[in-house]
Amino acid sequence: MRAAYGRAARALARRQAGIGAVVIGGDYQGLGIVRSLGRRGIATVVVDDERSISRHSRFATAAVRVPDLRDEEMTVRTLLELGERCRLDGWVLFPTREETVAALSRHRERLLAKFRVPTPPWDVVKWAWDKRNTYELAAELGIATPRTWRVGGTDDLGEIDAAPPFAVKPAIKEHFLYATGDKAWRADTRAELADRVREAARLVGAAEVIVQELIPGSGEAQLAYCAFFRDGSASASMVVRRLRQHPPLFGRASTFVQTIEDPELEELSQRFLRRIDYYGLVELEYKRDARDGQTKLLDVNARTWGYHSLGQRAGVDFPYLLYADQISRDAPDGLRAPPGVSWVRLATDLPTAAVELAHGALDWRAYLRSLRTANVESVFCRDDPLPGVAELALLPYLAVKRGF
Repeated sequence: MRAAYGRAARALARRQAGIGAVVIGGDYQGLGIVRSLGRRGIATVVVDDERSISRHSRFATAAVRVPDLRDEEMTVRTLLELGERCRLDGWVLFPTREETVAALSRHRERLLAKFRVPTPPWDVVKWAWDKRNTYELAAELGIATPRTWRVGGTDDLGEIDAAPPFAVKPAIKEHFLYATGDKAWRADTRAELADRVREAARLVGAAEVIVQELIPGSGEAQLAYCAFFRDGSASASMVVRRLRQHPPLFGRASTFVQTIEDPELEELSQRFLRRIDYYGLVELEYKRDARDGQTKLLDVNARTWGYHSLGQRAGVDFPYLLYADQISRDAPDGLRAPPGVSWVRLATDLPTAAVELAHGALDWRAYLRSLRTANVESVFCRDDPLPGVAELALLPYLAVKRGF
């Protein structure tokens, strides 16, 4: 660790003085932040506990691999030590994972002694972190959600007055995701539901297990509102249709996304964010239910999201806008992404599409058309080619480590 800090400090010393950014997580999401800021001459340090591609970007000033970013206390101590050894006073922290958001939010006061921390306090983040809080607040605000049941175990399943299929998922996503590699499980019968609930309770504790109705529909129904939100309004915003995701049913990440216009989604999202006095970058995920025509809130992510680099092509450069606000630099306000701009992550979109094509769930002509119209690839970029090469080399590692 000391050697890594030393290398980072030397790399930073070769750059002109100025306030930079610490990007916590170096996958393609972190790469988008590094490119956003690096293209404007802003220094970045990538911190990761995995082999990642961002360190190979020509826009990354330095990179440090650390033992653990899942433990909150370890994360905070690592960041403070890095800040001290590399003299990162006043640098802006950019988390890319849920557990890092929680660490920064819960220990915000400690980190503010060294850094700028755009992650909101815990009394705000808790509404996004735990789906039980999210859905409770949504109900209060008149925002539709899927029918949801909290179950303390299989004895409570009799209270579910609906027919399968169901989704069995965690109230706190990261706990379940790291234990299973899945975002949720499908149950097509009552017997399967009982088995799934029993296994989920064993992994994450019965209190965290929730059961939801499974909303029908594919990518056409998957929507999201993305924003840099401050002072009760969107300083920048983007509405998208998440046409494809990996895995197809309960996507851990989007693989093909296109900007759209949807005033209803904007209004619902801003209602939620105003209520919690949100500040920072945020993504709210929805699904439109063809059975009743309602747009139903699924998730709130209090950080950058996987396809945020789409915003840079659409004229809404989210990481830079947040950075500029943190250092009190003038930046445009009231920006909105126009419809029709698309983003793809080929590393996951191609294998996902192959399965869908094999099962007849995707038309190959439509698929090829979508690839031809894609404006942004998540990693491959002419002015920064090495991360793309690195990702190809790391595909076996990524497949084992996180299923891409």
